[in-house]
Amino acid sequence: MSQIIPSLLKAGDEVRIIAPATGIKIISDECRNIAKQRFENMGLKVSFAANTTDDNWDQTGSTSVENRIADIHEAFSDNNVKAVFTIIGGNNSNQLLDFIDYSLIAKNPKIFCGFSDITALLNSIYAKTGLVTFYGPHFSSLGMLNGCEYTIKYMQKQLFENEEENIINPSSYWSDDLWFIDQQNREFIQNDGWWILQDGDAQGTLIGGNLCTFILLNGTSYRPAFSENTILFIEDTDDTSIADFTRNFQSLLQQPDFKNVKAVLIGRFQKKSNVTREQLEFMIKRFNPYLKDIPVFANLDFGHSTPILTIPLGGKALIQNRKIKFYL
Repeated sequence: MSQIIPSLLKAGDEVRIIAPATGIKIISDECRNIAKQRFENMGLKVSFAANTTDDNWDQTGSTSVENRIADIHEAFSDNNVKAVFTIIGGNNSNQLLDFIDYSLIAKNPKIFCGFSDITALLNSIYAKTGLVTFYGPHFSSLGMLNGCEYTIKYMQKQLFENEEENIINPSSYWSDDLWFIDQQNREFIQNDGWWILQDGDAQGTLIGGNLCTFILLNGTSYRPAFSENTILFIEDTDDTSIADFTRNFQSLLQQPDFKNVKAVLIGRFQKKSNVTREQLEFMIKRFNPYLKDIPVFANLDFGHSTPILTIPLGGKALIQNRKIKFYL
C-alpha cells in the first residue's frame, strides 16, 4: 500500500471537530471558547460535527457507535473540510474500527489529529489506507490559557504549509496540573531535556502512540506493520507505573516484526506515575536482547502532560547527533 500525505493547512481552511471517544460535554465553555479562538487566530474556520452536542451523552461518556462513525464519514466526505481534530480522548475509540469506510478516507485524504485513545483510529487509518495521520493536540488541548505556546508552535510547524523543517527541541517548561479546572493557578516545571537512555542515530517511519491503546491492536489488521526501519514512539497515562509500562512494552518486543524497529522515542510520564530515569535505564538494560545498539530517548514532549508535540504517524524521523527531525 502506497503512502498518502494529506495536503497541509493554510489560512482560510475549515477544520472539523469530532468526538469519536468522549463527548464534548466534559469540556467547559471556557475551554471551548479559548480553543476555538486559537484555531481562528491561525486563520482557520472551525465547525463541529453533528453529534458533538451536549445532548449526546450516554453512560460511557460518548454517543453511539453509529453517530460517531457518521461524523467521521461526513468529515472526510466534505470537500470544504481540510483537517479533522478530535475533541478529547477516552477509552472506546477501538469500538469504531470495524465500521469505518476506509476506502472513503483513502479517496478523501486530509489531516486527522488527536492523541491518547485516538491512537486506535490514527493507526487503523494509516494501516488500512496509507494516509499519514498526526499524533498531536486535541481541540480541547488548545483550550489551555497559559503554557500552550510550544504546543501551538509545533502544531503549526507540522501541519501548515511553508513552515521550516520540523527540527524538534525540548520545551523549556512543562506542566501536569489540572489546568482545565483552574486556568490561573498553574505549576510549571523546568524541563531537564531528553533522557538519552541509549545513544545512536536512526532514520525511518514513525509508528506508535499511547502504549496501552496501541497494544490493543496487536494481532489485528489495524496495527501498522513495523516495516523496515521503523521509529517507535510510545507514551502512557498517569495510571501507568514502571511495572505496567514494562509489561505493555514487552508485548511489543515479542511481536515478530519488532526486529525492524531501529529507535524508540518515549514521551514524558506524568507525575502520578512516579517513573524515573533510573527505572527506565534499568528497563532498557533488562530488554537488551531486543534493544541492543538502537537509540532510546525518553522524556520527549508528547504524552499526557503538556506541552504536546505533533508527530506524523507514518511520516519520517531522523535521529542524528542527538537531534531529532520529523518530516513527511
